[in-house]
Formats: sequence, C-alpha cells, structure tokens
Amino acid sequence: MSRLLVDAQRLRFFLFSSLLVVAAVALIVWIFPSQHAFNYEYTQGRPWRYETLYAPFDFSIKKTEEQLKEERERVAKTKVFYFDLTEGLPSYNEEELASLLRVTTNTPPISDQKRLADQKSQVRAWMDSIYQDLVFGEEIEFIENVRLIKGNEAVPIGAENLVSITQHKENIASISSSLFTTTQLEQVKEFLQEALQVNARLNQTLTDAAFKTQLEQISLTRGLVPEGSLIVAKGEIIEAENFQVLESLKYEYQSSSIEASNGIFIVIAYAILVAIVLVLLMLYLRKYRQDIFENSNQLVFLYTNIVLMVFVTTLLVELDERFVFLAPMSILPLVLKNFFDARVALFAHIITVLIIAMTLSNAYEFVFLQIVAGVVVMIGSNELQKRTNLFAAAFQITLVYLISYTAFHGLNQGGLLTIDYQILLLFVLNGMITLFAQPLIYLFEKLFGLVSDVSLLELSDTNSKLLKELSEKAPGTFNHSLQVANLCEASANAVGANSLLLRVGALYHDIGKMAQPEFFSENQILGTNPHEDLEPVESAEIIKRHVIKGIEIARKNNIPDRIIDFIRTHHGNSLIYFFYKKEQELSGAANEEDFRYPGPTPFSKETAILMMCDAVEAASKSLNQPTYEMLDAFVERIIDTQVENGQFDTAAITLQEIEQIKKVLKKKLTNIYHVRVEYPE
Repeated sequence: MSRLLVDAQRLRFFLFSSLLVVAAVALIVWIFPSQHAFNYEYTQGRPWRYETLYAPFDFSIKKTEEQLKEERERVAKTKVFYFDLTEGLPSYNEEELASLLRVTTNTPPISDQKRLADQKSQVRAWMDSIYQDLVFGEEIEFIENVRLIKGNEAVPIGAENLVSITQHKENIASISSSLFTTTQLEQVKEFLQEALQVNARLNQTLTDAAFKTQLEQISLTRGLVPEGSLIVAKGEIIEAENFQVLESLKYEYQSSSIEASNGIFIVIAYAILVAIVLVLLMLYLRKYRQDIFENSNQLVFLYTNIVLMVFVTTLLVELDERFVFLAPMSILPLVLKNFFDARVALFAHIITVLIIAMTLSNAYEFVFLQIVAGVVVMIGSNELQKRTNLFAAAFQITLVYLISYTAFHGLNQGGLLTIDYQILLLFVLNGMITLFAQPLIYLFEKLFGLVSDVSLLELSDTNSKLLKELSEKAPGTFNHSLQVANLCEASANAVGANSLLLRVGALYHDIGKMAQPEFFSENQILGTNPHEDLEPVESAEIIKRHVIKGIEIARKNNIPDRIIDFIRTHHGNSLIYFFYKKEQELSGAANEEDFRYPGPTPFSKETAILMMCDAVEAASKSLNQPTYEMLDAFVERIIDTQVENGQFDTAAITLQEIEQIKKVLKKKLTNIYHVRVEYPE
C-alpha cells in the first residue's frame, strides 16, 4: 500500500511539473516578440566570424542616414513656395499726395500747375513700376520655385518677379528725379514707403504639404539583393557596402516582411529551445533541490518570476531595442536568493538570460553582461534587509554593467569615441530600479505565502510580541527554545541547511506551551507538578495538545506556514514514553495511540534537525554531572531511537548528515556542561 502511495505521489509531482513547464513555455511563446532576431554580431572594419552568408530571400538595400540626409537637403533647395495674390492693385491717397506737394512748394501759382501734374504723374509711374512685381513680406531663403495661386491654379512665376517689401523700400530710398526739390523728394519717398503694401502672401499650409510630399517621395532603398546571392564570405572584412547590406537584411528580419510560414517555423523552434532550458531547470531541482521540486507553491513562484522577467524585457525591446539594457535582470537573482539558495537563484537567472537572448541581435554581449551581473549579485548581496547593503548591491551592479559594456564597445569598435552615452544612462537607471527588490520581496511573500530572509530576521527578534509573551508566560520554555535555536544553528551550518530558517523555527516551535505552561517541567519552578493529580492518559493529552495550540497561536499571529511546519513536526509521531510507561505500570497495559503525537514526521532537512536538537536539549536537563562518555552515549541513544522509529524516513536528510549533527550536538553539550575530554596518555 505504501509503495502505491509513493508511486502516486511521484506521478503527481511529474504531472504537475510537466504542466507547469508547458504553461510557462506557452506564455513565453505568446509574448514572443513580433520582430525576429538577426542572430549575427558584426562590426564594420572587422572580419565576418560566421559561415559564408547568402541572401535567404529577396530584399532591398536600405540607404544610410548620410545618404538620406543629403537627399533631404537637395529636396529642400528645390522646395516650391506657394503665394496667394491680393485682389486688386494697392492704391494710395492722391489728395494727400497733392496736399503734400503744395505745402512743399508753398502754394504754387497757376503757372506751376503743370509742374504739379508732372510730379503726380511721376509718383503714379513709380507705384505702377513697383507693383509690376509681387510684393511679399517674408524673408525666405532659396526662393527658386514659386507658384502663384490664381483661383484653382498654381501658376509658376520667376523668382525675380517676387521682391520683398524690405527690398522695395530700399529701392524707393535710392530713386531720384529733377521734377522735385530735395525736400520734396525726401517727403515723397517717405510717402511711398508708408503707402507700400504687400500683395502676395506665403501660403504656409500648402507650401508645407507640398514639401512633405516631396520628402515622402524620397526612396529609402537603393537596389535589390536577389535570393541566393552572396552577402559576405567567412573571414571577409566587412566594408561599408556589405555592412549596409547586412544592416538591410537585419531590418528585414526585424520587420514583418518575412513570410508567414517562416515565422511559424521560427516560433516553433523558439518554443523547443525554451522548453529545453525550462526542463533543465526542473531536472536540476529534482536532483539537487527536491524540497523545491516537491513544493508546488515554490515551483509556481519560481517559474512565474522567470515568465515575468521575460515579459518585461520583451515589452522594453518592443519599444526600443536599446531598452534591453534597461530591463532589471538583476532583480531576479536578488529576489530568488531571498527565498532559495544562491545556486537556485543563479541557475534560474542564467535560464532567463538564455531565453531572452534568443530574440536579440546582440545576444553574446547581453548574455555576458547579465551573467556577470548575476554573479556579482550572488557574491555581494548579503543581508539585504540592511539598506546600506541594498544600495551597495545596486552600485556594484551598475558599475559592472558600465565597465563591461565599455570594454565590449572598445573590443568591437577599437575605441570609445563612438560609445552611446544613452545606453550608459540606461545602465544607471537599471541600477536604480534594482532598489525596488525590497518591496517586490514583500509583495511575493504575500502573494505566494513564502518567507524570505528579511522576514525571518524580523521573526527572529526576541523582542517581538509573540516571543515576548512566551518569555513572560513560560520563561522556562523560552529559555529552552533559545538553547534549541543555538544547537539548530550550529547543526545547520555543519550540513548546509538553512540556519536562519532553523533558528526561527526553533524559537517558535513550543509556543503552544503558553496555553498551559505549568504542565511542562521547564516551567515548574516551585517544585509542584500538576500531572501528579491526573491520569497518564489525561497528562499525555495535555502534552500532545501543545502542538495543536501552537499551530493555532501561530496562525492567529500571522506566522508563515514554513515556520508552522516546525511546530507541527517537531515531535513527529513519537511516543510520550514517560506517561506511556506510567500507564502500563498502573493498568498493566496501554494503548500506544493514546500516547503518540499526531505528527506528521519531519519532511525536510531543517525540520529533522529541529526534532533532534529539541529532544537532545530537553533530555539533557536530566543529566547529573555528565562525563564526555555519558554525553556521547546519550546523544547516540536519543537520535538512534528517532531513526529506528522512522521519524526521518520522509525527510531529505542522509545518514551521513545525521552523524555530522551528532558530532555537533556532542561538542555543544560538552561546552554547555563544561566537560573536559580525557585523552589517553
């Protein structure tokens, strides 16, 4: 029967992990970028490092920015200007002119009437001459192509017939005539300049629309590369010409011009590669971190983080390919390291980097930068609950990004003069975004019910409300918990377990004793024992009850489930031996089920260590002037009994690790009781 249960459990793990991988692959492929990566890295003036490249399909060669700029400047010089003509010829006040001439001549006699008529005629001639040209008020450069709008027509006119009002005023200032006295001529010039009006106004809307059309007619390409033609041979130096051809091919890959059949094949190939790396992660967990593999909540959390990071990065790349360096990739290992160990965090980070790199054109550079940054996170991000450490980690990540990118640019370009300073700014922003790791950790704790190192440190504070209440109501139990915590921490360090998690679990494992502290020997300071007035079965029930009460108190105080697991399993389904034997002595027989804890047995390395340390520390109180040999036999007997009773059968702990824990406990008890080891002479 047990064999069937084990097989059913394995099948459940296999099905769940398979479905999780399939779901993750489906989501990642769904957010697969619409642009297809051109997975070649090349630099002008450097050799082509790949196999000889032939055109996979017909494509046009894009013009360079310099070529397009020259054409735009050439079009700007041939820009057509459209003018609206004012209806009718501008006029001037002849009476005002006559009055001006009369005043100037001091009211001439009748004999001077002819001279006055000649003067007025000359002024009219000057005005007619001015308005033979079109008078406009704007100063415009490169006026060569002019169109005059007449009704529904745009009539071309010579640029020489379009004179600005400023130029006309300058021409008026230079006229001369013997018909006028010097004073008259100056006043007539002033009169003409004031009377001069614009009769042609630039139609800016029509001019801009026509110029825009001219710019749009500029071809962005120059020639066609037929399918199968040679683009660049292996080892060939990439010159300006084939560099532009490569850039054009890259553009075609990133555009939607690739045939639908090719696009489907690319998506299928991408899905296969993503599935391979995600399955590798699952196999790694199954082999080296079975506790995570068998925890569906932690698996979902891990794969959710990977998919989220791929989604964020893909979204940024869709906006601008350079924004890939803004993607906060370093947040992923920072967050995962707080919930798992550094190896799992780094492995997941590398898997995520590989998935994203498949869609990028600068894949090698991206992979190098992100893996180096991930390693820096693993090395330098300790105790992130301290703000200074988080800022230090963000600074280290930013620094390694800047140095690595600058070195890569120097390697590819042979210098730093062409470095893109906007990308350097993106790296700085990336480092600043890393500071949001703390609120993300808190959010994930609430969403997935996980416990991070930050929360564990908060829970380990003995001044917290619950531990303070334990120290007041059950001081003996509180002191026992502290001693067990110290033993657990030392044991965890010896076998590579999570020492911080163990310490917190040890501090809270006996909080259920607060309900009836006087029934537990460590709190019976007055020498009275209430069990003397009870039947053994009743006493055993009270003792067992502290586990259930502990779970209730923990849940009421929002203690995480990972800590409650220590409360639930720290006695496993072991026998309350003292009262069991007492019942046998009194009644002649005893039902074991009445004297066994409800379980379950420990199911992780950490919960198994707590069971050992708790039993050894509690039983050691009965020792009177122990010797080293006594302590050695004492530890061996207690832990061997637990092993024989199957308490560690479902825990991820080996016999070798149990032996190491025995050595640690013997050493610690020797120090506590100040026992000297007697060496042979």
